[in-house]
Amino acid sequence: MSKKIFSGVQPTGNLHLGNYLGAIKNFVELNNEKENNCIFCVVDLHAITVKQDKDQLKKNIYETAATFIASGIDPYKSIIFNQSKVSAHTEFSWILSCMTPMGWLNRMTQFKEKAGKDKEKASIGLYIYPILMASDILLYDATHVPVGDDQKQHLELTRDIAQKFNKDFNCEDFLKVPEPLIKTNFSRIMSLKDGQKKMSKSDPSNLSRINLTDSKDAIINKIKKAKTDSFPIPDEEQKLKDRPEAKNLLGIYSSVSNQTLGKTLNEFDGKNFSDLKSRLAEILSDKISPISNEIKKLMDDHKYIEDILLEGANKADEIAEKKMKEIKNIIGF
Repeated sequence: MSKKIFSGVQPTGNLHLGNYLGAIKNFVELNNEKENNCIFCVVDLHAITVKQDKDQLKKNIYETAATFIASGIDPYKSIIFNQSKVSAHTEFSWILSCMTPMGWLNRMTQFKEKAGKDKEKASIGLYIYPILMASDILLYDATHVPVGDDQKQHLELTRDIAQKFNKDFNCEDFLKVPEPLIKTNFSRIMSLKDGQKKMSKSDPSNLSRINLTDSKDAIINKIKKAKTDSFPIPDEEQKLKDRPEAKNLLGIYSSVSNQTLGKTLNEFDGKNFSDLKSRLAEILSDKISPISNEIKKLMDDHKYIEDILLEGANKADEIAEKKMKEIKNIIGF
């Protein structure tokens, strides 16, 4: 059965292993399934919920698109574009904002986490960006959306908004209610220096993450220096309960090897972490360094990236504008 896939990545720079295993690797697999129609968006409008340097933002947009392509997404099979080039996203977001109850947004836990204690100083954009995310998805009649743990709540909001629109305007099934695509055999990727913190580009230590632009030697060195503990690798997952660094490295190995954590534990049961690190460094460097090399090559050809994004924006705009005409007719504009 064919699926219409929509997903996006913020162009915030320094995409890392967590971004790859949590999202981009899945995008490539979806792109490679013949029956799927995929749209992958560089969500630059979402990026400006926090202040951006304009030159750095432009570079990050190119780098995110380059990462899509270098990782294996075929720009001639799937649509790749940056969100700000298709005005229907913001236009539809306003319409949805006018019919989304504030109570729904107040339940969004990610705003509370990102805004912190001083939420009065957070931007309105950070508060309402889940509505923009809903407009991104619903404009394209997406049937499925790949999501990680941090976006599941926002997709639920998208589903609620679609159902409310259809009910409010008596247009059953007009906005498609998308289904989540949750990755199996995937562990949340944590910092290489602290297994209780998510891998992040904002971590001051470059040794805390594997960047998708890292060289083979850099990857091997970071895995070698990754924090572990003094106990051997156990035979059961429950024995990793209070061992976050051990669980993280075993989870990374499982995710990149497309196998369950249980199978990984069977493979390394009783062995030392030096054995796991050696094997993990090998498979990671084999997987990531070719992507890194291709990103660097693509970043030297801005014209090629610009052409891909322009062609993708034209295709996306055609789909989105057709939907917007129908939306305006339903509303009475």
